[in-house]
Amino acid sequence: MGAQVVEVVEHPMDSQIKSASIVSVGNEVLSGRTVDTNAAHIGRQLRRIGVPVVSAHTVGDRREVIVRALELAASEADIVIVTGGLGPTDDDLTRQAFGDYLGCELELRDDLLEAIRNRFAARGMEMPQRNRIQACIPKAAEPIANEWGTAPGVAAERGGKLFFALPGVPREMEKMLDASVLPRLGQLAEGQAVAVQRLKCFGTGESAMAEMLGDAMDRDRNPLVNCTARIGIITLEIVATAASRDLAEAMVVDEETRLRNILGDVIYGTGEETLAEVVGHKLARAGRTLALAESCTGGLAAKLVTDVPGASAYFNRGWVTYSNEAKVAELGVPADLITARGAVSAEVAAAMAQGARRRAQADHAIGITGIAGPGGATEQKPLGLVYISVDDADGTITSRHVLFSQERSFVRLRAAQTALNALRLRLGG
Repeated sequence: MGAQVVEVVEHPMDSQIKSASIVSVGNEVLSGRTVDTNAAHIGRQLRRIGVPVVSAHTVGDRREVIVRALELAASEADIVIVTGGLGPTDDDLTRQAFGDYLGCELELRDDLLEAIRNRFAARGMEMPQRNRIQACIPKAAEPIANEWGTAPGVAAERGGKLFFALPGVPREMEKMLDASVLPRLGQLAEGQAVAVQRLKCFGTGESAMAEMLGDAMDRDRNPLVNCTARIGIITLEIVATAASRDLAEAMVVDEETRLRNILGDVIYGTGEETLAEVVGHKLARAGRTLALAESCTGGLAAKLVTDVPGASAYFNRGWVTYSNEAKVAELGVPADLITARGAVSAEVAAAMAQGARRRAQADHAIGITGIAGPGGATEQKPLGLVYISVDDADGTITSRHVLFSQERSFVRLRAAQTALNALRLRLGG
């Protein structure tokens, strides 16, 4: 698979790279009662216009803590965007903290007060006196119009840094960000481009990958390589920031080529591709079919395969042979083999794959058997032990894996992913 940049943002003029920091305010975010989707949305939108986010902070509803967060964010970036704390209640303290940081008092703006009153009147309601506070902003700041709620935003500049405060209500924040903040920041960020590529990896752990990559993940590099892991899938995100699209894209392509040379077939795809998608595309291009024989995964591998649109072009059929009797009756696994070697064994995994391919008349078949737990483990066969066989016209390859975990769901998913990855490697290309 060739190098391809999946996300590029360009501005035409040359200037110093501008960066941003995000501050999320609210005890509900700190406690986990509210998921901070605002920071994620802001980060995506800033990257879209070519502004990299260098930090994000979450703080509670305490005035002095918000001030310290503003100071820290301003020391890290050129742009600070704050969400939350602009409501009418006593715990909404962002506007007061902005005043403290800017060194000025709040002032009641008659135009903002009238807009809030009109908004209530449009709904046939009288404005509660408590909402007057939302018409107050620091004297050194300017308001950001809110046509979707009662809380105006705040914009200010200090020491060459730009500050924006937006409501925490996601819909209001998103609308105000698009209408008032991003256009201004787009002009500020003229002359810089951000290019991004994501490489999806499977078959090694984070620490082993870090050893392979060496200094590629140093934090002071450009391109920057970020690493995240989730249930066995490791995503490497290459982020290059430069003065033009061509330069940023070239930097990403060079870095991707370097990483591919180091990691080889550990990289299975790009962007948001799944293992099942990559395997499915390989099968479809080759005009080949697949059958599955599952035990401990209980049909999970088949689910992953059929989650991909168009899987009917290559997925033939599958069996969930959970019991020994089912393995014998449905797949033709010899009963004496199970007695001699055990249901969780390399020999039985191979027999399952061979039986599935034969009975489905498929080009490829996978057999999976293992111990997902929490019971059934022995000293010889520990929890998480899984045997995976891939069978085709060139023969049968069986691998042994110990997926260390006390989580049954984790073992099952990792086993299904490992099986698909084994087929991917078998298919090559």
